[in-house]
Amino acid sequence: MTDWTPTRSEGDKIIADFAPRMGRHYTNGRNTDHGSGAHKAVSVLSPYVRRRLVLESDAVAAALAAHGPKDAEKFVQEVIWRGYFKGWLEHRPQVWTSYRTGLEGDLAALDRDRRLRRDVDRAVNGQTGLTCFDAWATELVETGYLHNHARMWFASIWIFTLGLPWRLGADFFYRHLLDGDAASNTLGWRWVAGLHTRGKPYPVDAKNITTFTAGRFAPRGSDLAEVTQGLEATEPHGLPTVTPLRPFMPPQSGCPTGLLITDEDCRVEDFKLAALDIRTTATLAASSLRSPLPVSDLVTWFEAGALADAAMRVGASPVVLQAADPASLAKWAMAAGVTQIVTPYITCGPLRDWLDQAAPSLSAHGITFCEWRRAIGLPDRAADYG
Repeated sequence: MTDWTPTRSEGDKIIADFAPRMGRHYTNGRNTDHGSGAHKAVSVLSPYVRRRLVLESDAVAAALAAHGPKDAEKFVQEVIWRGYFKGWLEHRPQVWTSYRTGLEGDLAALDRDRRLRRDVDRAVNGQTGLTCFDAWATELVETGYLHNHARMWFASIWIFTLGLPWRLGADFFYRHLLDGDAASNTLGWRWVAGLHTRGKPYPVDAKNITTFTAGRFAPRGSDLAEVTQGLEATEPHGLPTVTPLRPFMPPQSGCPTGLLITDEDCRVEDFKLAALDIRTTATLAASSLRSPLPVSDLVTWFEAGALADAAMRVGASPVVLQAADPASLAKWAMAAGVTQIVTPYITCGPLRDWLDQAAPSLSAHGITFCEWRRAIGLPDRAADYG
């Protein structure tokens, strides 16, 4: 699928069109990857959910209304996975920090090691000679999407058959996936590698690929490495302990306010905007923060469209900001004479890191950064300040 439209109305249309298939049809067909342009057994809602153009609760409510809890169970479970990963990482931000630090080291090794650079180039350009893997690499780059089963197969082959650093593979996905999310992407790759569920890597199986691509690909068993253990020995201390959610400042009424829209949440109309003295609105393009390497034009295009749609829905003519110099956030606020910036809660990931870098300049100019955090799991309830 390449005909994406990055708007809330398109997300709502996809939900309405797919709702009749959210029950047994989804349960029976969701595992089969029919290839680019033929993903009819899955919803392809993920780029919209990623930016909250569609809420998880919207999708769940549609499935339950159309099919009831029993037949909708598998669809609902798959929707909930994203929330699980987001919450897991939010309570263990050290894992994200470790990923970014490790990626810097892997990229430095890539610069030094010509053979590694050659092998990674072949993998990302679909030139390994393994037909299924090369087709998935090409589909990802051209469309910004891969079927979930293909993502698992791809990651397993990258790590265990090709023997490439897992973080470079995660970075490749993150730079190209329209639904690329710091939590789901990082933890998904760690799961395949046997780091998330310690000692239980995901082994790709040739017969599984043949069956669940409806015979489009038929790799030989000898084409794929036998996976006997994961990469848990590379992290001998295991998983970090759970930490409390970071504190945040809710918006205060009566203060000159700047509304900041990011693609972490493009449904700002769900919040109590009328209670605030909003003097200016800005959209913040931040997809470039996903990686030190260039991010796909398709990803940045989708982000720009989603941000513009979000601003239009609240009747704003926004200032368009780029997440480059962190001090630019304070400059925007100062120019508009606002004393607080308000945005939906920013979870662990590259934008959160950038905002942490922007904090000193905001503080120096007396500007408070405030967030709304959504009430999760209540389809008919708008978010509150807390």
